Amino acid sequence: MPTEKKISSASDCINSMVEGSELKKVRSNSRIYHRYFLLDADMQSLRWEPSKKDSEKAKIDIKSVKEVRTGKNTDIFRSNGISDQISEDCAFSVIYGENYESLDLVANSADVANIWVTGLRYLISYGKHTLDMLESSQDNMRTSWVSHMFSEIDVEDLGHITLCNAVQCIRNLNPGLKTSKIELKFKELHKSKDKAGTEVTKEEFVEVFHELCTRPEIYFLLVQFSSNKEFLDTKDLMMFLEAEQGVAHINEEISLEIIHKYEPSKEGKEKGWLSIDGFTNYLMSPDCYIFDPEHKKVCQDMKQPLSHYFINSSHNTYLIEDQFRGPSDITGYIRALKMGCRSVELDVWDGPDNEPVIYTGHTMTSQIVFRSVIDIINKYAFFASEYPLILCLENHCSIKQQKVMVQHMKKILGDKLYTTSPNVEESYLPSPDVLKGRILIKAKKLSSNCSGVEGDVTDEDEGAEMSQRMGKENVEQPNNVPVKRFQLCKELSELVSICKSVQFKEFQVSFQVQKYWEVCSFNEVLASKYANENPGDFVNYNKRFLARVFPSPMRIDSSNMNPQDFWKCGCQIVAMNFQTPGLMMDLNIGWFRQNGNCGYVLRPAIMREEVSFFSANTKDSVPGVSPQLLHIKIISGQNFPKPKGSGAKGDVVDPYVYVEIHGIPADCAEQRTKTVHQNGDAPIFDESFEFQINLPELAMVRFVVLDDDYIGDEFIGQYTIPFECLQTGYRHVPLQSLTGEVLAHASLFVHVAITNRRGGGKPHKRGLSVRKGKKSREYASLRTLWIKTVDEVFKNAQPPIRDATDLRENMQNAVVSFKELCGLSSVANLMQCMLAVSPRFLGADNTPLVVLNLSEQYPTMELQGIVPEVLKKIVTTYDMMIQSLKAVIENADAVYEKIVHCQKAAMEFHEHLHSIGTKEGLKERKLQKAVESFTWNITILKGQADLLKYAKNETLENLKQIHYAAVSCGLNKPGTENADVQKPRRSLEVIPEKANDETGD
Repeated sequence: MPTEKKISSASDCINSMVEGSELKKVRSNSRIYHRYFLLDADMQSLRWEPSKKDSEKAKIDIKSVKEVRTGKNTDIFRSNGISDQISEDCAFSVIYGENYESLDLVANSADVANIWVTGLRYLISYGKHTLDMLESSQDNMRTSWVSHMFSEIDVEDLGHITLCNAVQCIRNLNPGLKTSKIELKFKELHKSKDKAGTEVTKEEFVEVFHELCTRPEIYFLLVQFSSNKEFLDTKDLMMFLEAEQGVAHINEEISLEIIHKYEPSKEGKEKGWLSIDGFTNYLMSPDCYIFDPEHKKVCQDMKQPLSHYFINSSHNTYLIEDQFRGPSDITGYIRALKMGCRSVELDVWDGPDNEPVIYTGHTMTSQIVFRSVIDIINKYAFFASEYPLILCLENHCSIKQQKVMVQHMKKILGDKLYTTSPNVEESYLPSPDVLKGRILIKAKKLSSNCSGVEGDVTDEDEGAEMSQRMGKENVEQPNNVPVKRFQLCKELSELVSICKSVQFKEFQVSFQVQKYWEVCSFNEVLASKYANENPGDFVNYNKRFLARVFPSPMRIDSSNMNPQDFWKCGCQIVAMNFQTPGLMMDLNIGWFRQNGNCGYVLRPAIMREEVSFFSANTKDSVPGVSPQLLHIKIISGQNFPKPKGSGAKGDVVDPYVYVEIHGIPADCAEQRTKTVHQNGDAPIFDESFEFQINLPELAMVRFVVLDDDYIGDEFIGQYTIPFECLQTGYRHVPLQSLTGEVLAHASLFVHVAITNRRGGGKPHKRGLSVRKGKKSREYASLRTLWIKTVDEVFKNAQPPIRDATDLRENMQNAVVSFKELCGLSSVANLMQCMLAVSPRFLGADNTPLVVLNLSEQYPTMELQGIVPEVLKKIVTTYDMMIQSLKAVIENADAVYEKIVHCQKAAMEFHEHLHSIGTKEGLKERKLQKAVESFTWNITILKGQADLLKYAKNETLENLKQIHYAAVSCGLNKPGTENADVQKPRRSLEVIPEKANDETGD
């Protein structure tokens, strides 16, 4: 079926269906038949050919069609052996007849599937009046508005305007369109009509506008929620916002505000109707960006110790190019501080005229005066964030110039300097909240009873190391590593309070002797070694102490290491070369967006809690943490530019999209779309991906758009976002250039859904067959310590853990069963289920066959007379689901208390575990293993308690959604609405991959 012409109306869909399409007809037992489907010209029946049946049997009467279901959501699709090879976005089902039989079809593209779904839904709604309805909508609100735009230009009422004015008007209405493309479209239209001249008539203007400014993927979405109208009214928009976008507490007034803000036509604003253009404006606005606006401000607890945060950190901040020959410049500090950096580096050396200078020693980098850098830091220190700034001083100066450094810092920074001596009775660093507006000095400090000489090496004399390894003869500084002993003046030492630099020896020594205010710096190579060989120790070390990781001195091009390699170990200060763009800086910038870009991000609880088991190299699910299932559909792209510096073969691009997950090793993954050839303006991808996220708090999602037709550079744009900042629903992703600038009008249109975001258990796979019953259910396992008294406590925890798992998974399985009977995937929420099933509950005369009694906490379905078996099955499954929800609500608290009690009882042994184990005869490795098992068990207990608590909250939310949806659809038994039940909050709830309107699923 030809799809070159954009679909912009139901009429286009009906015409395409009359022409016909080749579709795959899916049957059970892996059978698939290629058939040609078409709509009869009288629009009364759907036919297919060839068929072994006679022609009268190879058809379905439109009036017998009950619903049109999107995706693979029928028993036949679920049981088909090759279902996994069928695209979710190309599949749809026609449900027909009194027994709700299904005709299961697969289109060659999602676009074709959308045409059939939209057209069939119109036919179901309007039947024989479809043509009348389509004709009446030809002169619809949109056409009237576009005609009005034309008339405003045609002030003399000539009936035509200049090509230049027509192009400019369309470009003003859609700024992303290229002038050349609009001109070409008008010229093609004139050529097809053999028309001379360049004047544009009203009809031509309307036609080109419809062709260029209609996004079919948004049109299909609009009609799914519009009850098959060409616009959304306030109630339609409310349903879209609540069920699809997860917006809480919506009412008609808020819907009307959105319509008034985004609807371009006067008629639409007056009537409260949102046209395709207004809907497009809304979806492309910042209101529908993928980044959750809650994270644009500081939204995390800032009262934790400093060591509990990741800190946005810069390496060699003074450099603006490479670290061997590059120029040093104060703009490096301005750039980093404006970007929210909270740890900058100052490599200080003796300079002329008794003025210390900053540069990378033993290299050919240029020098800047220390005083001017301190001036700039004073000016911009709290430009982007009020939270503490750490100055990492790499001091190579003589005593004389150290005193000059101190004078400059005291005079310029004044009271901002934090010099309070650490409290030896405490065990943790102060919080970012306590240190607001203060500047901390990280440097060497004199040992007690030492008056002027410190016998230790500098943290990072990387210039010397680099020079020595490279063996450069023309480097002015000596190539050998400098003397390891250096002098430190008392005045500088006194400026260092809670960030004293010390040399790292080994983990066990640090656990015993390191003070909480002492900071170790790790070369990237050494840090990688510890991350691979001692991942558990590294995480535990960073629970209490600050660790700074800096790039290998051999990165002479100032390339960046992957910060995730060290964040997963809990390293707080991972120093990045801010001057070097690319993937690694994208990750750093994206990561620190999540807390108001204040430069501090609270680390995951499992990396902060004193007793918790976490290994940085885990390649499986994390103990006590519920995996999340992330569903991303890449729908389309808009206005992709050519790659910068590309020698591409033509002016257009062949784009494709990578979706990357960055996080712990178990989460790292990537998937790519197909290439869309010769279309960078409005490529349609329509591809869905699924990722399991085992540690959501440490995961990031990166969208990368690349060009398949390139010579040299293939990079078009990217956007990197922490998992916790994703907004579910239909979202636009604003693309950024290689250097982080926003690309004008360039975006991706995506759909995001997250299951088990706030619930427990393992993510559901599709289909009933893979759901686990009690016999094969996996329960969290506790380890044996071989310490009798402690093992007894953990043994008592096993029954409540099993009970908690059963409560959660019984509830989740029952909910999934109900979703599947409603014709939706496990990604849907219960509000959407109720909306989807509500049309089936109405009889021929619109009287309800089933009503919901909302007078009690647990809404029950009541049959109204004789109903088909299909409805009875839905009611039975619903009742089972309600019973499972009830079981969670009524039993969760008691089970939760039992688990918490066991956890507290076990923790009483924590401080004396070594001595207890020794008394039981455990030595060395066995004792160490017992301590590790204890930590594992505590982590499991805490995780299971949390999962059960979240499951109860999820259950209460489910009941609210059922209640609210029943009232919205008018399915509640008269007089039973419970006024105490508020509208559900779904800002973090599950959102389905596909929209389903109340007339369809």
